[in-house]
Amino acid sequence: MRQVLKSTESKIIERKLTYKEGNNDELRQLLADEQHCICAYTETYLGPSDDAHIEHFNPLLKGNAEDNYNNWFLVKGLWNTRKAKKWSDDQPILHPTAEDLESRIVYNNGDYEPANPNDIEAINLIKLLDLDNARLADQRKRYVRLKKQEIKDANKSSQQFLDDLLMSYPEGVYFIRALQEELQVKVNFDLLEKYD
Repeated sequence: MRQVLKSTESKIIERKLTYKEGNNDELRQLLADEQHCICAYTETYLGPSDDAHIEHFNPLLKGNAEDNYNNWFLVKGLWNTRKAKKWSDDQPILHPTAEDLESRIVYNNGDYEPANPNDIEAINLIKLLDLDNARLADQRKRYVRLKKQEIKDANKSSQQFLDDLLMSYPEGVYFIRALQEELQVKVNFDLLEKYD
């Protein structure tokens, strides 16, 4: 998982959108755009046929005045459903937007683990979001291996390969933190904005 960035210039804030039961298509689309169609938790691609949920990180805020943009993330439906049942068991917790998230939850060969074994907030976030899910970790490892082979076959630098892939097939770029850490690249979504 990588730190989820929230912008003070978000169209969600600008348009004063609120979450309302029943119809949140505009909110969902704006979150998808901001997250580049990447699930905030699993870092997998959210395609048009995926069950993408507007997730309220703190479910206790849902439906009240404190529920806002900083509590909303677009995620895979399964992760939202699993998380909802465990919230009260996993407190205190590290917030997905925390500036120190990536130093407190480290990426280690396809797995996420707390940098400090006594960091309860990081441990609880890993547990709550199922970041140590074995099948997801295996998928992440296989994806990175495939990209390494494709880079080798393309005879390009890792950065050039990822930039080209992002420009030609953005749906093929996900597991962002794994790519950045393993390939020592920057997944530069700003490239897409130049061509919108």
